[in-house]
Amino acid sequence: MDATSCSGALFNMKLAGSNVLNSDHRVSTLSFNSSGKLQVIDKSVSQGLVVSCSGSNGHREVMQGLQLSGPIEKRSRPGRAFCSVRTFTNGEFALESPSQAVEDKVGVLLLNLGGPETLDDVQPFLYNLFADPDIIRLPRLFRFLQEPLAKLISTFRAPKSKEGYASIGGGSPLRKITDEQAQALKMALEEKNISANVYVGMRYWYPFTEEAIQQIKRDGITRLVVLPLYPQYSISTTGSSIRVLQKIFSEDAYLSTLPVSIIKSWYQREGYIKSMADLIQTELKNFVEPQEVMIFFSAHGVPVSYVENAGDPYKDEMEECIYLIMQELKARGIGNEHTLAYQSRVGPVQWLKPYTDEVLVELGQKGIKNLLAVPVSFVSEHIETLEEIDMEYKHLALESGIENWGRVPALNCKSSFISDLAEAVIEALPSATALSPHSSSADAYGRDPFRYAIKMLFGSILTFILLLSPKALQAFKNNFI
Repeated sequence: MDATSCSGALFNMKLAGSNVLNSDHRVSTLSFNSSGKLQVIDKSVSQGLVVSCSGSNGHREVMQGLQLSGPIEKRSRPGRAFCSVRTFTNGEFALESPSQAVEDKVGVLLLNLGGPETLDDVQPFLYNLFADPDIIRLPRLFRFLQEPLAKLISTFRAPKSKEGYASIGGGSPLRKITDEQAQALKMALEEKNISANVYVGMRYWYPFTEEAIQQIKRDGITRLVVLPLYPQYSISTTGSSIRVLQKIFSEDAYLSTLPVSIIKSWYQREGYIKSMADLIQTELKNFVEPQEVMIFFSAHGVPVSYVENAGDPYKDEMEECIYLIMQELKARGIGNEHTLAYQSRVGPVQWLKPYTDEVLVELGQKGIKNLLAVPVSFVSEHIETLEEIDMEYKHLALESGIENWGRVPALNCKSSFISDLAEAVIEALPSATALSPHSSSADAYGRDPFRYAIKMLFGSILTFILLLSPKALQAFKNNFI
């Protein structure tokens, strides 16, 4: 069962003594030993599962069978469905054998983007970002240009980016906030009787995901939940980090057998939706006429090609997320108008529209005077909230005729949000299985020393040509910088 489906489906019942059917058709019974640590008791059983969901109208739907070919999902609006799961073997629950009890050492890996902590970190951070093939998706024929292109873009973008980071104190606060979230999550899990080590793995800066994985291995973790701090899934965020995990795990004998559960997205969780609604409701009170305020959701954009050609669900998940938040606000008697736009586009390709900067100008021209900005795809304060929204977009909005500006803070360590993340982790624990082997032609290409040398040679030649040609250089800067 998908860890994010039917919020609370696995753990709305009492955790201790719960029976859950794993993908390899074994019953896992979760219980606690005398020291309060999680135990998983596995038993081979005939395949059987009953899922029962109750809606707010009191109707019940029951699904049962001997084989499940895919995840069972009962998508409901937050707070509107309650589900329970029970497993059976030949009509009976399997008996527990104390000798089969195995004490699990639970780990939780928080994934995030990362950010430069000093101005000197900016250029190498940007290089890591643009060297990711999930960020700049080159055709297979031109993949040899990935690293030289990343070097060129990061070199030219660094001065402007340094100005942005200097304006918010000389570096990104993302690592500090993520560390605080990790500590808060660990404490929230302990309050729910789950002892777990919580790790932080950043994609493009320290501590890198690779470092976190090695620490997980050294600590002897036996069951791992991977929790990306991106509410909505995108191939450029969660997808990129999962690709790294799959590669690392497939090349390590210990990690390849480690039971792992990945929570790919969680934008529809009740705790997240309610936490966002809480923040919006609080900020609306700061306006003289709260009912007249336009609620302006600003999300990080992705290229249109990701959605249309690569099947990225990000746009659909974002739109559903906004719908759920507004439904929660309406249930509280808040019926303000709202709109969604996308920020942070880079390069010459078309990104998801409408663009945040263009919409702000249009709203000003339409006579909107009160606006509340909501950074919906970010759960931590960083450069795109503190500088791009708070400075650039605020200035543009006021310049365009908007008179009263407000901004909802990021969730950071809001207690209801952290508590819901803890529930998500608990729900995901029983579904942990070994990651499937993963390899890609791109990875194989990168490991070939001869091809790597050829790639760097041609990439260096292209870079040299760009640097010597004023017209080519100017065209490149206009499109990418």
